Amino acid sequence: MNEEENEGIISQHSIILFDGVCNLCNRSVDFIIRRDKKDYFRFAPLQSETGKSLLEKYHPLFRENESVVLIESGKVYRKSDAACRVMKHLPGIWKMFSWSIIFPKPLRDSIYDYIASHRYRWFGKRNTCRIPSPEEADKFLD
Repeated sequence: MNEEENEGIISQHSIILFDGVCNLCNRSVDFIIRRDKKDYFRFAPLQSETGKSLLEKYHPLFRENESVVLIESGKVYRKSDAACRVMKHLPGIWKMFSWSIIFPKPLRDSIYDYIASHRYRWFGKRNTCRIPSPEEADKFLD
């Protein structure tokens, strides 16, 4: 996908960059897709060319322990801020979890970092990035 196409998508949707080989991250993407009835989100693995390009442009200081990055209205949200903002756009009870943003950021991010640093050991790791099904292909940027 070229930069012009990316800009068009970014102006219409929020982009979730996720660790494409992480089982927890892939399950989270599945969870979000099932609940994204307003078609708000688009996805790209961090390891993909599109993911790398978006990171280079929007978040050049990316760190490996960040398993999710949200690009929303041209702004970058990392770690627990990204997770809280994603939950804000999900329906029903899930929206309530966005209220966890009221907790101090250092506390939220320390919990995020702990889970992120153990995600492969606890949930496993794939050999390759996920390939979207035909039904969900329009939600992925690659």
